[in-house]
Amino acid sequence: MKQHTLKSSFSFESKGLHTGLYLHATFLPAEENTGIRICRTDLEGRPTYDAIADYVTATERGTVLERGAWKVSTVEHALSALYAFGVDNCLIEIDGPEMPILDGSAKYYVKAIQEVGLLEQNAEQKVFVVTEPIEYLSERGNKMMILPCDHYEVEVTITYPTGLLREQKAELYNLNEYGREISSARTFCFVREIEPLLRMGLIKGGDLQNALVIYETPMSQEGLDYMTDKLGQPRLDASKLGYLSPLNYPNEPARHKLLDLIGDMSLLGCRLQGKIIALRPGHTFNTQCAKRLRNMVIK
Repeated sequence: MKQHTLKSSFSFESKGLHTGLYLHATFLPAEENTGIRICRTDLEGRPTYDAIADYVTATERGTVLERGAWKVSTVEHALSALYAFGVDNCLIEIDGPEMPILDGSAKYYVKAIQEVGLLEQNAEQKVFVVTEPIEYLSERGNKMMILPCDHYEVEVTITYPTGLLREQKAELYNLNEYGREISSARTFCFVREIEPLLRMGLIKGGDLQNALVIYETPMSQEGLDYMTDKLGQPRLDASKLGYLSPLNYPNEPARHKLLDLIGDMSLLGCRLQGKIIALRPGHTFNTQCAKRLRNMVIK
């Protein structure tokens, strides 16, 4: 199959989930064999590097790419949409250290890609074809199997020690269904995680519009008021457990983990023909797998 790029450019403006900075990102067509590259327009010399697993340096609540002064975090949602819609070559220009969070999903990237369309190029796609089962395990119980398949499929299972989100599954058997079935799934977090993340200097731009917040462990009204005040959000009743905003899908957390997985695995730097089955995926484990798989690709 031939490589593709965007027919024309598109741009977004939004705050960053973790930095809270107001950011501008522009997605531009790129020449064949360029791959996905990210340019920091705010830095001297406009440093530009490939969006590949080699540059992953951190994975706390998002995937961070870094090389010297060049650093871009929360790249997974944009990369997921580009991969799912077959964009092989694209230059992303960003004026800060983080991609805009938008609503915490990939739906706006998808809408923009659909609006501008794709341009077929002359070069053939670079594809890593899985010919025998590949398995990765972690000491924390994460597992990924990549099996031979004549196309790209993903299945995800997530588990948490909570009644609201004990186990969920999501699957995508055809990338053509990504826009309808996956792209609107938002990033999520638990209320109990918010205070530690704030102390770490993260989620400065978080709110109930760009993340699905899950309140599953009762806390004092005073404690909940403190967190909503810190995030600039309306106060909530501490006695009412549940999702603090309506779900886009019944299994939205699992679908978002699948969305993230596609974005993280796109850091392989080429297309993948195979079926990914992941248990308890997360950015750390995903990118570790992408790095190991990339070593096989570039040999």
